[in-house]
Amino acid sequence: MGEQPIFTTRAHVFQIDPTTKKNWVPASKQAVTVSYFYDSTRNSYRIISVDGSKVIINSTITPNMTFTKTSQKFGQWADSRANTVFGLGFASEQQLAKFAEKFQEVKEAAKLARDKSQEKMETSSNNSQESGRETPSSNQASSFNGTDDEKISHGGPETAALMSENDKLTTTVEQSNTNAKKLETELQTLRDSNARLVDSLTESSANVEIWKKQLNTCKEESDTLREKIAELESQCEKANVEKERNSKLTVRVQELETELQDKEQELENLRKQAEIIPQLMAECESITEKLQAAEVKNKDLEDRIEGLQADIEDSQSKQGNMKGELKKFMDVLDGKIDELHEFRQGLSKLGVDN
Repeated sequence: MGEQPIFTTRAHVFQIDPTTKKNWVPASKQAVTVSYFYDSTRNSYRIISVDGSKVIINSTITPNMTFTKTSQKFGQWADSRANTVFGLGFASEQQLAKFAEKFQEVKEAAKLARDKSQEKMETSSNNSQESGRETPSSNQASSFNGTDDEKISHGGPETAALMSENDKLTTTVEQSNTNAKKLETELQTLRDSNARLVDSLTESSANVEIWKKQLNTCKEESDTLREKIAELESQCEKANVEKERNSKLTVRVQELETELQDKEQELENLRKQAEIIPQLMAECESITEKLQAAEVKNKDLEDRIEGLQADIEDSQSKQGNMKGELKKFMDVLDGKIDELHEFRQGLSKLGVDN
């Protein structure tokens, strides 16, 4: 019937690093199926695990193997034929315990099968030796005692048993030779499979090293990018602060420009008023001359003149006040002009700083 699965579980598969013989190398990316197989034809047991189309465990169990629990959920065994050590990581302690019990059970069964095979080989060897010793004596007896018919008549049952036993031994030997050829073929197949597995293991180890280097490179690049991102974020924060400051300065400049326009308009008004002052002065002088002429011409009208003089005095008083106010206005105008000049200088300096 060929090989049949007798026990199946799931676990993460590892193999010992062939270089260091210390570190574990993952043979599967995730938990895979691990099964015990029994070959009724050869009376042998194997542990087989396949990840996709890749065989990651192909270990024939022998009585000399030992399954060791190295932790609560991890166990290992050494395979001298594959020249490696397999490790299994289980999801729970119960799964590990069941696998270990099955390993011990299969190991005992393999030991019994080996013992039975050795007993058969020893029995076959003994029977062949006995038949070899008895055949010459029977021939010698036939030569001394007479013809073959006489030999059969004297020792017929024993000779028939020996011949039957010889036939069985011959059949056993032929079957053993056939089995030996099959075993050699399977052994060569296993060797080829093990060679492919070793190549795959070597390639996987190399790929793991490459992946580790790539991972380290990616980590370094990630750290560098994070530092650059942090620097850019800091620069962005500074840029935002500068933008806010520039916006405030722009608003302030607009306010100052508005104030400057108001001051210029006020100054223009003052200039217009200053242009009117000479006209007012000329008018005042003209009025004074007229008053003087009126005083000369209208002596008869002294009463009126006195009133007019009073008016003139009032007018002169007002003119004096007007002159004082005009002087004050000129002083204020000069101060405003100085302030405007300083304001323009401050505005120019502020524009240069911005």
